[in-house]
Amino acid sequence: MTQQDGGAASPPLVCFSPAVRNVFSVCFTVCRPVPFVDDFYIHKKHFAAADLDVDLSGRSFMVTGANSGIGKAAAQEIASRGGTVHLVCRNKGRAEAAKDDIVQRSQNPNVHVHIVDMSSARQVWEFAQRFSQDNALHVLINNAGCMVNQRELTDEGLEKNFATNTLGTFILTTALIPTLQKAEDPRVVTVSSGGMLTQKLNLDDLQFEKGAFDGTMAYAQNKRQQVVLTERWAALHKNIHFSSMHPGWADTPAVQSSMPSFHAKMQSRLRTEAMGADTVVWLAVSAAAAKQPSGLFFQDRKAVATHLPLAASRSSSQDDDRLLAALQELALKFKP
Repeated sequence: MTQQDGGAASPPLVCFSPAVRNVFSVCFTVCRPVPFVDDFYIHKKHFAAADLDVDLSGRSFMVTGANSGIGKAAAQEIASRGGTVHLVCRNKGRAEAAKDDIVQRSQNPNVHVHIVDMSSARQVWEFAQRFSQDNALHVLINNAGCMVNQRELTDEGLEKNFATNTLGTFILTTALIPTLQKAEDPRVVTVSSGGMLTQKLNLDDLQFEKGAFDGTMAYAQNKRQQVVLTERWAALHKNIHFSSMHPGWADTPAVQSSMPSFHAKMQSRLRTEAMGADTVVWLAVSAAAAKQPSGLFFQDRKAVATHLPLAASRSSSQDDDRLLAALQELALKFKP
């Protein structure tokens, strides 16, 4: 799966790998209600429509993984409300096509493309430094991600899921914090996943070098790391509003490519890309979201728990700080 380029009955899980069955079993039998399309409509009844009735003229937004799926849907909504949008994508052709579509639909010409491979630590550093020299930024939306099912190393020798989902997100956010701090009402929204509920922070094997590799579990661990980072950033940078969120199960190109069996069986129940992006946009633009405490995890415009009842998934504050320190040390090795 790659986004660089987005009380129900349990589904039949026997066709999936044991790791995938573990994630789905938790999400479908413990986490109720299940975040499918029907559940979105239930929650939507309680949404305040006026929350998204905003004029974003003069505000600048960066969306990673914005050429398709949830990232593109979020960028579209922001552009339609007058915001300046910076699309951070890996593939130039798909990025330019997404830009053209967003501009055409929104009639907003202030949409810009930046070509960056989020799995390349050096590229992320270089981009953030260049961007900060010439641009203001009010909101960063960390949406790019990947689920690589075989252990694969980047050209920099990093495990690809970790490099994209965790280290790339960490570097981009860290590098842009000084720029965000200059803006009025700055925010950082990170698209995580409910799959992180199956994971406790594991600092002993950040790049999955030990034991059998499973891309689904690697992805879920990365998503737990993103939630922990959001909490730590919120504590460290009080003048920026940080949040993470679960978009629910949405019918995106990423889900189609990385989980084809799941997609084929559950397609009729998956949310649309716009539904998956709704809480991203709400967190990025609404006054109501800014009134929520910084550092929380959201689903369907509501703060929700980051741990299941009785689950042994909580890490200590010392371990959370160790994660931050480990990422900082590794990130600096690639800083130009």
